[in-house]
Amino acid sequence: MTNPLLSPSPLPFGLPPFADITAEHYAEAVEAGLAEHLAEIQAIMDTPEPASFENTVLAMERSGQLLQRAAASFFTLVSADASDAIRDLETTLSPQFSAHQDAVYLNRRLFERFAAVNTDQLDAESSRLVDEYLKEFRQSGIQLDDAGQERLKAVNSELSRLGTEFGQRVKEAMKSAALLLDDAADLAGLPADDVASAAEAARTAGHNGKFLLTLIQPSNQPALAALENRDVRRRLYEASIGRGSDGSSLDVLDLVKDTVRLRAEKAALLGFANYAELVVDQQTAPDFAAVQTMMNRLAPAAVRNADAEAEALAEIAGQPLEAWDWAYYSAKVKRERYAVDEQALRPYFELDRVLNDGVFFAANALYGITFHERGDLAGYHPDVRVWEVRNSDGTELGLFLGDYYTRESKRGGAWMNSLVEQSGLLNTRPVVINNLNISKPPAGEPTLLTLDELRTTFHEFGHALHGLFSSVTYPRFAGTAVPRDFVEYPSQVNEMWIMWPEVLANYARHHATGEALPQEVVDKLDAAQLWGEGFGTTEYLGAALLDLAWHVLDGTEVPDDALEFEAKSLAAAGVAHHLIPPRYRTGYFQHIFAGAGYAAGYYSYIWSEVLDAETVEWFKDNGGLTRANGDFFRAELLSRGTAATRWTPSGPSAGATPSSNRC
Repeated sequence: MTNPLLSPSPLPFGLPPFADITAEHYAEAVEAGLAEHLAEIQAIMDTPEPASFENTVLAMERSGQLLQRAAASFFTLVSADASDAIRDLETTLSPQFSAHQDAVYLNRRLFERFAAVNTDQLDAESSRLVDEYLKEFRQSGIQLDDAGQERLKAVNSELSRLGTEFGQRVKEAMKSAALLLDDAADLAGLPADDVASAAEAARTAGHNGKFLLTLIQPSNQPALAALENRDVRRRLYEASIGRGSDGSSLDVLDLVKDTVRLRAEKAALLGFANYAELVVDQQTAPDFAAVQTMMNRLAPAAVRNADAEAEALAEIAGQPLEAWDWAYYSAKVKRERYAVDEQALRPYFELDRVLNDGVFFAANALYGITFHERGDLAGYHPDVRVWEVRNSDGTELGLFLGDYYTRESKRGGAWMNSLVEQSGLLNTRPVVINNLNISKPPAGEPTLLTLDELRTTFHEFGHALHGLFSSVTYPRFAGTAVPRDFVEYPSQVNEMWIMWPEVLANYARHHATGEALPQEVVDKLDAAQLWGEGFGTTEYLGAALLDLAWHVLDGTEVPDDALEFEAKSLAAAGVAHHLIPPRYRTGYFQHIFAGAGYAAGYYSYIWSEVLDAETVEWFKDNGGLTRANGDFFRAELLSRGTAATRWTPSGPSAGATPSSNRC
């Protein structure tokens, strides 16, 4: 059978024909794509004419389309639906991708052509494109001598292997740490639909008649807020925080130490004091000192707030608290002090209604876009749903895929990724995916969201909008291809519509009766918004400061005992709290050790919150949920990709434009 990946997909918007693609097809297509891309680069270098924007930079932007097509599909499966064959192939291919990246950006002949391109007559976007390529060459080590480059290649290859293995072990550890219970009485306090989901998860895992509490990626597990049995809470909590550090075959601590040691060496090779300095050089933060200053300023206030919350919890508990008690008694405080019962809210947050009458409704009100489900188009798994997105004038914008349920083949957490990037040069339109990990109910039962899952649904869709609205010429600048400490900004802005009265009234209706969420409940939710911020900020800062602690080490400082280092680092940063573990501990900190996506960059969420807060106020000051506001935000930020990373909100009447500086 012909490999479907070897030619552009005939499906709308280039959606891959997943049903026709096998693991062998991915292997063949990646191999062919790597070879084709190198041949295209060789042709650029062999061009007899002097280097120009057209024969060098544009040729580079047009190259690698087969490789991009194969890699985008393959790594989507790696994260969302990895079979044994896909995992094995990931182990094989990841070092090859790393070597290929080095072959491109450590190529001196190619660099010399880029350096020789005259940018005097280029438009701003084209000139920026040249600058970004030159910057990536330098940040990749083009300035190193032959010995330095060879060592860097070896380091990059090993880091790729370690990141792949970390991610695979963490996924398996999360699955194996799920808590299996024999008796329904042990689940007392959980809502009936959660009990049904636990029974379904156990049945799917081969434990018919039992109950399986599966884990989510962060330390704090949702069931801890409802389980009445304190010992079951303890067991669930300990299963969660012990992942990846229990001495089993899924322990990752040796991988962590090797990764940190190699990252420190890479930073030194490239002329940086440590890996954190190297990473921040690629972000919008002016320097690493600015990041440290912000984080250190926030920590004391967060812990003070957490201590005040702990006192209130101890009072209502009437006994000394343990970490596994926090969520349970915090829910009690919300019920007794604010009359907010989060479990009782879930029937008002049914997934389909949240999507159609909340997420899509807000997007339509702001941007005029509409969503049309395409039952004729299939994703990579039966749970994946596909919507065609159209502009207000009916023209096609792109495809949005939603994959909302957890399963054994999917990694933990929530994320957005692109299958096809928008590009005027390549005449492509976006195909983007949102992945969540919501427990799947039994067939025929509604999917009821927690407040946290509701927030995540809106948040990830903010990333999707960033990808869908991309309107750039060059694929390098498309959508979410922005610095890590900027990428969370648009998604955090989109969270503001969760409680916006017009939006909330449209989607927050009881799934059985259709009754709207009572206004007095909304008022109580507003009053309770600040409760829990001490816990939330402290657990976040714990993870962010732990990330930085690992990445300011030099190669000689890597500890023998990773967990002891973790404890000392949290204490030194002032965020060691016996009741609040970091949102991610070292053993399952996938953001920073499964590849390098957020390594030394987990601070990004709170860095983006500064812009987020300003923009939320701008929306409120300018009338909120209006097409004028949405169209301005779309045109001046969401559509501009990397060019918008210094945008400051101003009203449409001000005519402000974003700076083109990226620093």
